[in-house]
Amino acid sequence: MSGIRVLVAGASIAGPALAHWLRRRGAEVTVVERAPGLRPGGQAVDARGVTKEVIRRMGLDAAVRAARTTTAGAHTVDADGTVLETFSAEDDGGDGYISEIEILRGDLSQVLYDDTCDGVEYVFGDRIAELTQDADGVDVVFAGGDRRRFDLVIGADGLHSALRAMVFGPRERFVRHLGLVLAFYSVPNEFGLDRWLLDYQESGRSASLRPIRDATRAMAMFSFPSADFDVDYRDVEAQKRLLRERTAGLGWLAPRILAHLDDTPDFYLDQVAQVVMDRWSAGRVGLIGDAAYSSSPMSGQGTGLALIGAYLLAGELAAAGWDPAAGFAAYEARMRSFVEANQEIGRLHVRSLEAPAPDAGPAEEPDMAALTELVERAINGVELPDYAGLPDSGAPAVTA
Repeated sequence: MSGIRVLVAGASIAGPALAHWLRRRGAEVTVVERAPGLRPGGQAVDARGVTKEVIRRMGLDAAVRAARTTTAGAHTVDADGTVLETFSAEDDGGDGYISEIEILRGDLSQVLYDDTCDGVEYVFGDRIAELTQDADGVDVVFAGGDRRRFDLVIGADGLHSALRAMVFGPRERFVRHLGLVLAFYSVPNEFGLDRWLLDYQESGRSASLRPIRDATRAMAMFSFPSADFDVDYRDVEAQKRLLRERTAGLGWLAPRILAHLDDTPDFYLDQVAQVVMDRWSAGRVGLIGDAAYSSSPMSGQGTGLALIGAYLLAGELAAAGWDPAAGFAAYEARMRSFVEANQEIGRLHVRSLEAPAPDAGPAEEPDMAALTELVERAINGVELPDYAGLPDSGAPAVTA
């Protein structure tokens, strides 16, 4: 066992997933999270292609599948609720528009936390206030007053990463707004929803309802175009006002869904954005997941990038004898092309939702061969080394 001490900032998905693999490779791991506890609910996230193999190697396939939404597929509908198009969770071998492994972000976070909490130190309600690194380690001052020294610090604190801003520079240098805003919140299932997602689109805006495991409730989703985004992501009341303003007049079930806006326990709204960086590390500090390479929810692969990135980052650091320069460089080399493919998928999806201009001509036919190749790279275009010979304290049992 290495005894290497690693601090991870963020306890959503990337952070606990990284903690899982760091612990198995022999590190002593602390995860700090500024929220007082795990955040419930959130959007449905997917596991496709290579991501499913990472989950299997974690020994969490059964736990993740048990927490799935069990969504059977999606119907796009018109304002009267008439079905226009249907997508099944069985399409494309379970890797289609609705994946066979679909789980609410909060539920996946809970699975990952339950898996790691006995062997990882979690500190909730605190954050990194100051950080100073030298050739041998990183001195961290926490907002709560503690001062500790670590060998490595990893930011897994999302799109609005405070650690990224502290070490790499202001968010404006790296965050690329894609011109769309998304909102999610749970509502009573008064709509007769049963295993099928319903999606309504109108002039570049959308309203959707999806089933969750609690059949008495459903997850509502809205999207609307916005050339800029200047609402504080912590100001929930301002976000709700923005949602009401931008969805005014939206048809279908939108008014009934919006009627529950003030009663929901888990409202979330944010810009659709990507993070683009030339490098994901600086000395002994690295980044993972949305903090480093957000592909946006419109790629359908943000969770995959987090889980695969966690496997590769822990593996490459351990393979390099915990040398940060070598380990971070190898991690970036393995991930970069995969990240770029998924970011391109995200950008294409956003563009496909744009309402055509009144004087626009016929839409150009897409190059389906190129699109198919891009999707394959975005789902399966990364190698997972087996890291034979590295310490592994928690490999799942091999079953016949």
